[in-house]
Amino acid sequence: MMYRSLTDGSLYRIDADLLIPGHGDPLLHGAVVWKSKTILYVGRQIDVPQEYKDATTSHVPVVMPGLWDCHIHYMGATSATMDAVVKTTPALAGARSVPDLHATIMAGFTSVREVGGYGCELALAVNEGRILGPTIYGAHSAISMTAGHGDVHGMPLHQLQDMCAHGLPLTIADGVPECLQAVRKQLRHGARVIKVCASGGVVSAIDDPQHQEFSFEEMKAIVDEAARAKRVVAAHCHGKAGIMNALRAGCRTIEHGSFLDEEAVELMREKGAILVATRSVIETGLSMRQLFTPGSYQKLLEVADAHKQAYRLAVARGVTIALGTDQFISSDNPAVAYGRNGKELEYAVEAGMTPLAAIEAATANGPLTLGEQAPKSGRLLAGYDADIIALTANPLEDITVVGNAKNVTHVWHQGKLVKS
Repeated sequence: MMYRSLTDGSLYRIDADLLIPGHGDPLLHGAVVWKSKTILYVGRQIDVPQEYKDATTSHVPVVMPGLWDCHIHYMGATSATMDAVVKTTPALAGARSVPDLHATIMAGFTSVREVGGYGCELALAVNEGRILGPTIYGAHSAISMTAGHGDVHGMPLHQLQDMCAHGLPLTIADGVPECLQAVRKQLRHGARVIKVCASGGVVSAIDDPQHQEFSFEEMKAIVDEAARAKRVVAAHCHGKAGIMNALRAGCRTIEHGSFLDEEAVELMREKGAILVATRSVIETGLSMRQLFTPGSYQKLLEVADAHKQAYRLAVARGVTIALGTDQFISSDNPAVAYGRNGKELEYAVEAGMTPLAAIEAATANGPLTLGEQAPKSGRLLAGYDADIIALTANPLEDITVVGNAKNVTHVWHQGKLVKS
């Protein structure tokens, strides 16, 4: 079965009791009209132009833009360890990712920013219509320094570098020349965004989430080289030192931001940087201790409370937020499996957002994380991509509606109905 987008040129229309546009005020009794992959009209049902009156029409309770997950991985790993990533061959990772992609789009997520994994390759198969999944904007490898978050600390370095040279989506770089080459390698793989590890992490074995990784000179070289190709840089950061270094170097997004404080938040606002907080991975991890090594779980405990406070601070101070889950484990266990992405909106509301603001963070703000690579997506607006979802109930009254894929009754991806 092929999942190609519509090319028949027919008009399609959705009438909804409530239309949530992604950016701006909701509209009662709204309508959306599109042809092929592009939205032609958004507005009141009574104002639909005569030329669109004969469109094939559906009625739904709530319509809104397809959702964005701005921090996700497709690696086929089955536990929260770097060893699991290394031991999963590319072919196995690809096979495991097929149902993961399907679950993602069935949850209403029509676009993802894949920030380390096999997303660039999987995007080709999705675009060809061979597998069903969201539009993927991939980074290919996360770029890490030696002994950094993207290093596999228990493996001989030469062995890891050999695996990276033969397809493993990790890249080790030290010094400005290697950092420049690392960016170029990701571009060669078709990366639409560049991912860098600017601090230690949780699942990596020996580094500390509080510690800065990469010097300013190295980080600036990565950002500048990415900018020459009109790409922005997403910086994995927990500790403040790494956050400040990434911001000063010009990184577009801060991923996690666990130890943000007033000074760091002010610099984010000054730089126009975006926070992708990824609360889902922390909440899931806390409840699934068996997926982690003892050392990694201890690091998670040390990060969890600080992250909650940092997220609330960022929301309160008006930092631009885009939502991402950091989903990375392939599993049949519904507690950790793909397709729970909508829970991230619940965590955004817990952090102080209104439901409407959380929806904007998960729709209209998504493309902002790609800089000049951003598509016209995330909004119900004429001229934008026809990525559209329908819900059973009003998420402005109960944001948990979005967290359950069963409440997403319809998904149109690039104009084509893929769930009903």
